[in-house]
Amino acid sequence: MPAEPSTLTPPTEGPGPLQGVRVLELGSLIAGPYAGALLAQFGAEVIKVEPPGAGDPLRKWRKLHKGTSLWWYSQSRNKRSLSLNLKDARARDIVRRLVADTDVLIENFRPGQMEAWGLGWEDLAAIRPQLVMLRISGYGQTGPYRERPGFAAVAEGMGGLRHVSGYPDRPPVRTGISLGDSLASLYGVIGALLALHHLKVNRGQGQVIDVALYEAVFGVMESLVPEYDLFGFVRERSGARLPGIAPSSTYPCADDAYVIVAGNGDGIFRRLMAAIGRAELADDPRFADNAGRAAHAEYLDDVITLWTQQRPIAVVLAELTAADVPCGKSYTAADIVADPQFLARGMLERHALPDGQMVTFPGIVPRLSATPGRTRWLGPALGADTDTILAALGLDARQCAELRAAGVIG
Repeated sequence: MPAEPSTLTPPTEGPGPLQGVRVLELGSLIAGPYAGALLAQFGAEVIKVEPPGAGDPLRKWRKLHKGTSLWWYSQSRNKRSLSLNLKDARARDIVRRLVADTDVLIENFRPGQMEAWGLGWEDLAAIRPQLVMLRISGYGQTGPYRERPGFAAVAEGMGGLRHVSGYPDRPPVRTGISLGDSLASLYGVIGALLALHHLKVNRGQGQVIDVALYEAVFGVMESLVPEYDLFGFVRERSGARLPGIAPSSTYPCADDAYVIVAGNGDGIFRRLMAAIGRAELADDPRFADNAGRAAHAEYLDDVITLWTQQRPIAVVLAELTAADVPCGKSYTAADIVADPQFLARGMLERHALPDGQMVTFPGIVPRLSATPGRTRWLGPALGADTDTILAALGLDARQCAELRAAGVIG
């Protein structure tokens, strides 16, 4: 039986800035689908194609509520679910028909898969010359590594991030989230919006946005390569410290919490030393500028730690904030949901799951004053919109029933 169609939450605000943009999302898990999620949050119509049966594997990742991942509900907000078996030629014909009225197509298969299905750039551009095709893969569509399987963990290593993450006496660590995927999604959305703007201004042809996971990571690695090329300097892991900038680190408090202190400006350093009862260090010529402080970073960190570890986090934050020293707690999820800044900025949204259970989800970033993004509905049931979408293509109930019986649609 077809699933219940996705229902629209009664609008409380006007249409998003991407109203009228149609996106066809192929692929699964994070990099491609998160790009689709960002576009959907700002008003684009995003049709997510999923295989019949299990759907996107993200539906079963991490913490589940009655069989469905909370991550799925969050990342698939405002999307419509079309269940198609792309291994079947009839399903691929449906994709081609949808492409005729699609502005952006997102895919994150291994390079060559779309071409094997007859859905490569040349095939789709022949149907829709104005199409913007966002392709996200481990290593990009070209180069000697293009056919290798690519995941964010590997990309974070190749892009240089893992080597500088962690403590110098321990192996490299991950950042705690699949950052490589999310960075690729962000670059992909930027590329898609640039291409749509180019189309609008120049009334030209569509184009391919080729995003590689490792390049998305490499793109945020600051002066990593120039430092090596000019000085032969290889950045290494430095733990919580900011190398070459001091004092700036994470310090333990008396109640097992951690405070992040950025006391690296000359004036800030003087205020920090006064706040912790070490005003004599503010006048010490060794610490008059950042170069001197960086040379004695370990000593300064020990001085600050001696002060923080004798006080609970609330006292540390109160005293440093009163001294106008940039500081903050290392937040857990429990801290986030209780924080008044998150609440005041609308970064915590409450939505009902299908069984009525209310759950807090992240708010939408960035904030637009005139056309803000919003959550219209949570991630849909698998195939929730299949019949509606196919009906718009001219397929009647009998044809849908035949395709469903043949396993072409779900």
